[in-house]
Amino acid sequence: METKEGKKLEERQMGRGVTEAAILFFFFLCLSSPVTGDGSGEDYVRPLPRQTLSLPWRPKRSSDPQQVHISLAGVEHMRITWITGDASSPSIVEYGTSPGMYTSSSHGEWTSYKYLLYSSGKINHVVIGPLRSNTVYFYRCGGQGPEFQLKTPPSQFPIAFAIVGDLGQTGWTQSTLEHINQCKYDVHLLPGDLSYADYQQHLWDSFGALVQPLASTRPWMVTEGNHEKERILFFKSGFQAYNARWKMPYEESGSTSNLYYSFEVAGVHIIMLGSYTDYDDNSDQYAWLKDDLTRVDRERTPWLIVLSHVPWYNSNSAHQGEGKSMMAAMESLLYAAGVDIFIAGHVHAYERTTRVHNGGFDPCGLMHITIGDGGNREGLAQRFYNPKPEWSVFREASFGHGELKIVNSTHAFWSWHRNDDDESVKSDEVWINSLASIGCAR
Repeated sequence: METKEGKKLEERQMGRGVTEAAILFFFFLCLSSPVTGDGSGEDYVRPLPRQTLSLPWRPKRSSDPQQVHISLAGVEHMRITWITGDASSPSIVEYGTSPGMYTSSSHGEWTSYKYLLYSSGKINHVVIGPLRSNTVYFYRCGGQGPEFQLKTPPSQFPIAFAIVGDLGQTGWTQSTLEHINQCKYDVHLLPGDLSYADYQQHLWDSFGALVQPLASTRPWMVTEGNHEKERILFFKSGFQAYNARWKMPYEESGSTSNLYYSFEVAGVHIIMLGSYTDYDDNSDQYAWLKDDLTRVDRERTPWLIVLSHVPWYNSNSAHQGEGKSMMAAMESLLYAAGVDIFIAGHVHAYERTTRVHNGGFDPCGLMHITIGDGGNREGLAQRFYNPKPEWSVFREASFGHGELKIVNSTHAFWSWHRNDDDESVKSDEVWINSLASIGCAR
């Protein structure tokens, strides 16, 4: 039975409409910046844009779990996040290795937030574990509602990652997610720009509903992009919705901010950097990164990967030069540590570089991958600079996703899959040697 408090909370969640849109209209006029272009010089003929999806959040019962997603939360632990419309619903997760048989349970924390006329539901974060690696668990949130299942990542190689940035909520987003669902992967990596809510908070709810079928079964590890800012001068500080809804293991990795953190999984150390928080050599993020890199053990984690939203090497005219100041501050740190791959989004196209450092080819440098092509509503960034820089190996303005399979301590296989009329087409692929295996890692 729904409580009076729960009904009020649900009513507040559903009370989104014309008034909120009118208040936000001014901000959209000032802050929206769609990407346009008129040809990239590449010979692939791209399909037409697709409409934004309509996915209203309408729970059958206010206490039922909604927008369920999971994330890694330290060694052998997973964080389960969900939202309910009933403030009295408990923050508890019951779980076990057989359907309907929950042999363990964990209690956690919850939060909520207000944004202009919008009030969120009760956002629950519960850490479960210790969990066995490479194992399917069945779980239930809040003591009632449907059963979900998840699979924990392996503890050793091989391990597979699905990677895409700038998702949004369009027909192309849906196609991208369907393609990812068809591949075999253990962890999803997303380098920023999740929902494209852009101040319209109910779009965070529809995004949560859209990704739940995938995000409730495999850990989604994300970092923030510019569309997560949602800062309103004098009214709202930035990243309020993002920090409340997508809590990552920053505390577990010694960070003081949800905007940057690191984690380890199956022989890979992954660092998620924040493009939209201070990063100069006097910043907290810089100090944290320097310390985190010193603690990397290449015997235990021979692969070292970094994700951030803004690309550092970019031959597209879109967002040109935006990553220069961050690269100037941090590239030498990553190079000295022997980082294997740097993955970014932001530019709505795909590009892969050779190993590069300080603007030129370097066999001990980082391979840079831009993959801001998940399907967002702003469209593709179709204008590449010509001639193509020597460090740019492959580039194309198409929606799609990437897959990274780390086979062992020395070799990994990267592939990029174009969305082509709803079919996943492998369009770029390369074998990668780890820097540790060729004597470059320091």
